[in-house]
Amino acid sequence: QLQLVESGGGLVQPGGSLRLACAASGSTLDYNAIGWFRQAPGKEREGVACMSSTGDHTNYADSVKGRFTISRDNAKNTMYLQLADLKPEDTAVYSCAVDVRTIYSCQMIRSRYAYWGQGTQVTVDS
Repeated sequence: QLQLVESGGGLVQPGGSLRLACAASGSTLDYNAIGWFRQAPGKEREGVACMSSTGDHTNYADSVKGRFTISRDNAKNTMYLQLADLKPEDTAVYSCAVDVRTIYSCQMIRSRYAYWGQGTQVTVDS
């Protein structure tokens, strides 16, 4: 059973940066698409970024393009989300997820992801 644990969240000032990590255990991430989602208070969970198993296909939400970068290290069985130029509207609980049905592409559709981490809070505030 695949388990995911996020880390790296915290409080940061506008314009600052954070690096979120998601460590997997119980199974390998090698052959699966991965994704990051976020949920702000009172809002639905939304897709932020995703990456194919090979790493050569990525998608980003328009609101984070050019500021966030998804990556993966299959040797460490870990995925990452680099957040830069953070804005107050980026405040949310960020969760990593794995799509075990998709290999060579990725989609930020919640229902495609079978495994989820517990989430890590990111707060952007001066």
